[in-house]
Amino acid sequence: MASNSNIDSNSNSSSSSKRRRIGLIYDERMCKHSDPNDEYHPENPNRIRSIWNKLQSSGITQRCIVMDGKEAEDKDIALVHTKYHIDLIRDISSKKIGLRRNGIAAKFNSIYFNEGSSEAAYLSAGSVIEVAEKVAEGELDSAFAIVRPPGHHAEENEPMGFCLYNNVAIATRYLLDERPDLVINKILIVDWDVHHGNGTQKMFWKDPRVLFFSVHRHEFGSFYPGGEDGSHVMTGEGPGAGYNINVPWENGGCGDADYLAVWDHILIPVAKEFDPDIILISAGFDAAIGDPLGGCRVSPYGYSVMLHKLLEFAGGKIVMALEGGYNLESIANSVQACIEVILQQKPIVGSSEAYPFESTWRVIEAVREELSSFWQTLAERLPEKVTSMRTYIQVISSDSEDEYDTTPHRVSQDLEKDIENIIQPFSDLNVNDGQASTNSHTCRADLSKIDIWYATFGSNMNLSRFLCYIAGGQVEGMRKPCIGSSDKSKPKEITWKTFPHRLFFARECTDTWGPGGVAFLHPESNSDEKSYLCLYRITLEQFNDVLLQENVSSFNMNSPLFDMADLQSIENRKCISAEAVKNGWYHNVLYLGKENGIPILTMTCRLSDVDNFKLGKVSMCKPCKEYANTIIRGLVEGKQLSEEEATTYIQEAANRAL
Repeated sequence: MASNSNIDSNSNSSSSSKRRRIGLIYDERMCKHSDPNDEYHPENPNRIRSIWNKLQSSGITQRCIVMDGKEAEDKDIALVHTKYHIDLIRDISSKKIGLRRNGIAAKFNSIYFNEGSSEAAYLSAGSVIEVAEKVAEGELDSAFAIVRPPGHHAEENEPMGFCLYNNVAIATRYLLDERPDLVINKILIVDWDVHHGNGTQKMFWKDPRVLFFSVHRHEFGSFYPGGEDGSHVMTGEGPGAGYNINVPWENGGCGDADYLAVWDHILIPVAKEFDPDIILISAGFDAAIGDPLGGCRVSPYGYSVMLHKLLEFAGGKIVMALEGGYNLESIANSVQACIEVILQQKPIVGSSEAYPFESTWRVIEAVREELSSFWQTLAERLPEKVTSMRTYIQVISSDSEDEYDTTPHRVSQDLEKDIENIIQPFSDLNVNDGQASTNSHTCRADLSKIDIWYATFGSNMNLSRFLCYIAGGQVEGMRKPCIGSSDKSKPKEITWKTFPHRLFFARECTDTWGPGGVAFLHPESNSDEKSYLCLYRITLEQFNDVLLQENVSSFNMNSPLFDMADLQSIENRKCISAEAVKNGWYHNVLYLGKENGIPILTMTCRLSDVDNFKLGKVSMCKPCKEYANTIIRGLVEGKQLSEEEATTYIQEAANRAL
């Protein structure tokens, strides 16, 4: 760990007038905060260690001014948080809390505490204040605070979403209210974390001194943190009206082209009009390639361009504070790219040739229209020649409990490969004559006219969980979100039936639920068995989108996996394998009869997989607590069983040998 550097001593260097003074804060004490019950929790100490190791090995730290962390004072935290909140975080690691710590954490949304949480939270908040103050004073040109726990979800009176104190909000209010001598009157906060910065938004909802900008996955309120706070219609209130800008993605898979389109057509024009005195970035990197929670595709080059475009404002005074980002290699590469930018004042080498999604242009136009009465620069409609540059093919990420590829997503250290990895899939999908796109849309239109019953037997019996496959997002306990269907309409009907098939649990671990088995339905019927299934009446188009998400990490669906010819023949064949996704665990489409003349279909493993389970080639395994509870809630809310009966039902299915 490098010691606190003397900033003034650097100014004596003969090259100091040419070199930008870039501050870095890192403190190993923030690694003491960890989940006492889950060493594999995505928000773990290795996040900042991987960044720091990358910066040291590449020589970046030798080109920056390195500082130790500094704890925040309660009076500064009180600028945005209540006394209750401050008392909670300050005391949570004390011995007097002891065994009650886990119970207290359980009262909050996605929060854990341990003996090191208090110190880490104070260091995280204080470190962001420290570098923000030095940049505002002119001692540093820009800075990056490599901190954890993150902050942007933390609200005035409660921690939330891995966040204990709202670090960026505290530093913002500190500059505005505690240091009037610095003449910082207008602050732009850019939140590019893949999740909406709900806490930061609420803290400056009525404050015209702060322009809060957040680009995030939203999927109509189904993606974490959920609800309507992240909608584009949430623009601020009273004197703060128009100073809150949300750009809510409708789907995952967004990459460089999508983000840069938002920069060029929303953020940069508004920033010019706002003319901030300093910029604070809630720098989450969970929209990066390979992130297990984000499901987007921003490359290190993409982040570098986004940052470079902001350097033209506020005299280049930019403070970056780490938020999310859970792929260790990806987060390290992305942070390094950003620090290279603020050191050199130019993007790293790279290129981007992909087009934004069609949905991206739709969102951009909706945001511009909503804010046009506040910002003159957004009043003009974008020309057709700009918005026509788009791709229609949705990239679907396998986010379900049924992820069959458990190999960690990797991001190459070779930048050129990073660029190729993101650009090539989009380039391949860009068919100039439009024929593939036309065929795909015609196919979808036909499938959307046909209804089927999708019979669910695992976590999808819980309606909220199933809707993740339709609208996108995730529910409590899931480690990865779903992208959703192109048609986000809810099921037309829901009913329940029992079937003479065996329910069992197998596999040891999945990306979405972590360690533990997931549910399968034995493909062969047995009159001695009885399983509860929840039936959703959805379109054949939606069924295909669910079939994709159950089985693959990405797929270009120019033709359906299960088409109308398959639907006509399955009554006689009883089951059909979706060959395009045959490596998935749930590609076997099973016919279970009809309900009101409409076919009932489910998806499960093959008989050969059952044989492998019996032989021990693939492990039988009990479900994890979160997964089991999701199934139990589905059975209880569906009024099929009491909680006690549902628990017994799952336990018996998990304990019986095949």
